[in-house]
Amino acid sequence: MNILVLGGGGREHALAWAILQNPKCDRLILAPGNAGIAQIAECASLDILDGTAVVEFAEAEAIDFVVVGPEAPLAAGIADRLAEAGIPVFGPSAEAARLEASKRFTKEICDAAGAPTAAWERFDAPDTAKAYIRQQGAPIVVKADGLAAGKGVIVAMTEDEALAAIDEMFSGAFGAAGAEVVIEEFMEGEEASFFVLCDGETVLPVGTAQDHKRVGEGDTGPNTGGMGAYSPAPVMTPEVTEAALEQIIKPTMAEMARRGSPYKGVLYAGFMIKDGQPRLVEYNVRFGDPECQALMMRLGAQALDLMLASAEGRLAERKVNWAEDFAMTVVLAADGYPGTYEKGSVIGGLDNLPETSWEMMFHAGTTEVDGQITASGGRVLNATARGHSLQEARDRAYAMAEAVDWPQGFFRRDIGWRALGDG
Repeated sequence: MNILVLGGGGREHALAWAILQNPKCDRLILAPGNAGIAQIAECASLDILDGTAVVEFAEAEAIDFVVVGPEAPLAAGIADRLAEAGIPVFGPSAEAARLEASKRFTKEICDAAGAPTAAWERFDAPDTAKAYIRQQGAPIVVKADGLAAGKGVIVAMTEDEALAAIDEMFSGAFGAAGAEVVIEEFMEGEEASFFVLCDGETVLPVGTAQDHKRVGEGDTGPNTGGMGAYSPAPVMTPEVTEAALEQIIKPTMAEMARRGSPYKGVLYAGFMIKDGQPRLVEYNVRFGDPECQALMMRLGAQALDLMLASAEGRLAERKVNWAEDFAMTVVLAADGYPGTYEKGSVIGGLDNLPETSWEMMFHAGTTEVDGQITASGGRVLNATARGHSLQEARDRAYAMAEAVDWPQGFFRRDIGWRALGDG
């Protein structure tokens, strides 16, 4: 098969790595890719938000299957355009992608489906939003309604923080995404991620993970796109997983189908779990980043078969074959992230790192300049490893992270602290 993956971050590097393990893959192209991806697959310059351009490229390159990595192309209708052209695609329609593209839409779906989630209200003007915050008090959660590259959520621990978040949203800091806000009840508990594949009818669980959103050790400081993750998530016990499926995921899928927008692709549900009961924090319509890196290390070659079954409506005949293993990914980020950071610093030591089914350094924000790997983003590398225990996976991941020669970067040294009990 000729396969095209849209995207160029750590998630897409991990997807490419897993796809290449499968003998069904004859040719793999990523658009736009990055310096690490270019070492294992072809990279192409392509506007992945332009449906016409993507279809024309896929037809010119005789692409048999397209995997859409990020959420923005899905929200823009790329999967719809590919499907209309008769090109099999992994990812939901634009209407179904509203589960991530609109916080308000998701809340309305949850209410209609009876799925447990935080109490909420939506606002399109700062004055009414601020009045609601003063009435409710803190802590409270303020969310930009639209896509904000994972940064449009402020967990405000004080009323002043929440009011400042409203000012930031409506000032245009998040563009059109902040033109409307959703304000939610603050939920206590332990957060975890649950990934399922859907084909419009069947729901197939494919893994759990926990990530670390805060930039600082001990889960402190501002939110980021994610500083590390591990799989499986200990808090997602069989009982919690069953409750999440029956009370939240399946009712959501049924409501989407009832509305004429059956969901196909991966659905990433973030839960807050307290006293064994999950409540939905948010839905995402793609694999998480950096959770995907840990999941792909565990799934390997079967990831392609599962994604094909989702696209072709054959999930009912598939199952996930799990090894008794664990995986962890540690994010190496540029100094200053998630605030202002410099680009262009040279990263050394990458040539000596292991590349096996147990250890991989996935690239997220890298570019090759004059034969050298340079940093071109905030989150730059993902040291990812498997192990027979989570501690073994952690030791391997951190050994890779420590071996990187990059004075302008940093990483948290406590990924997995909750699960390993060393916080």
